[in-house]
Amino acid sequence: MSLRKAFVTELETIETPSETQVGSYFVANYPPFSAWTPEHVPVVDRVLDTPSGISSTQLGLYLHIPFCRTRCKFCYFRVYTDKNSRDVEQYLDALCRELSILASKPAFADRSLDFVYFGGGTPSYLSDQQLERLAEGIARSWTWKNAREVTFECEPGTLKKHKLETIKAIGTTRLSLGVEHFDDGILELNGRAHRSAEIFRAYEWAREVGFRQINIDLIAGMLGDTQAQWSDAVERALALNADSVTIYQMEVPHNTLIARESRQGSGTSVIDWPTKRAWVDEAFRRFENAGYVVSSAYTLVKPGTDDGFVYRDALWHGADLIGAGVASFSHVQGVHFQNADRWEDYVDRLVNNGELPITRALPMTPRQVIIRQFILQLKLGRLESAYFKARFGVDVLAEFSEPLNQLRRRGLMDQQDDRIQLTREGLLRVDSVLPIFFEPQFQNVRYT
Repeated sequence: MSLRKAFVTELETIETPSETQVGSYFVANYPPFSAWTPEHVPVVDRVLDTPSGISSTQLGLYLHIPFCRTRCKFCYFRVYTDKNSRDVEQYLDALCRELSILASKPAFADRSLDFVYFGGGTPSYLSDQQLERLAEGIARSWTWKNAREVTFECEPGTLKKHKLETIKAIGTTRLSLGVEHFDDGILELNGRAHRSAEIFRAYEWAREVGFRQINIDLIAGMLGDTQAQWSDAVERALALNADSVTIYQMEVPHNTLIARESRQGSGTSVIDWPTKRAWVDEAFRRFENAGYVVSSAYTLVKPGTDDGFVYRDALWHGADLIGAGVASFSHVQGVHFQNADRWEDYVDRLVNNGELPITRALPMTPRQVIIRQFILQLKLGRLESAYFKARFGVDVLAEFSEPLNQLRRRGLMDQQDDRIQLTREGLLRVDSVLPIFFEPQFQNVRYT
């Protein structure tokens, strides 16, 4: 198999401009989501109805909980802020029904879950009773109590100590707090529902409850942020002494409120990419000085804690993922697929018709499987070519030599024997350079 003919684009033609423009920046998958289409949905049925025969492949579950107190201005996920308790109950009915149908498929026969991720939206929006009901719904269909990792995303303002106790009791091993920033003015300007006092209170409760790992999220370059305020946010984050920290650079996808304001010529401009990279670099250096280790382009971990990321590492090494919930994405045996992205369609197809609500899909070619794992693993900042030789029989250093040489010439990577190592500059801008590894038909197209 040869990949070399796929790489013809110069890096300079695909890199993100200095200013933050409307569009997707973060590379979460390959091929791009815009390539997934309804005509491929029948392929999903065939895959799900075929025994996997590859039980060694890890299996994960992502549950999309789409409820929020408010919609953040930078949010591009399918979320709802107008649903009442009856709506929530209806959604949980549909979600449990979906899990039951999926569990009956031959593709998952005799397979237990290696990892589970409660994402959103705001999973902590659910009440204690609803969380327990959802956990029971999963357990009726899936073996998951021995999962190596269960991650649960939280918005600090939705938490009470008793809810954190429930979240831990259902099996959560990693609690992820969506802090984003500590300045109340910046939180308000960006549409966040919580304020700084709620962050500190929730974090203290979480430590008292005793989660195995606590992660906090930050975003560099939020609306209204300044160098002084960002530095203060990093200082406050350091003081929390979390087990891991995730730092994203602010982007403006098409379906965000910021993008809408931008098209209307109103709103606050978003900080440019060089400044955001400099701010993340500052945060990385300060956390490293405090003993943390850079784990990927977005994460730092404190050694000596439970510092693994099963969800991330499994997905980036080809694990199967079941995405349950409205608009959720799945990847099973080399086939991508997505659920209906409208509430009405998702609920109706499950509750009323008893069928999976899959609306678009894409089967990958062998070449695309390799490219996908290559670019996702590159986000770790390091990559072992021996893995690809053992798994696919491909020398990726030779097959990807042209784009790799471009990164090397730009000072974005180094190579030692069979190991690729991104420089700090390469790590900070990894999402802007990954498209150089895309096949020609997917370069310079809308990602989502």
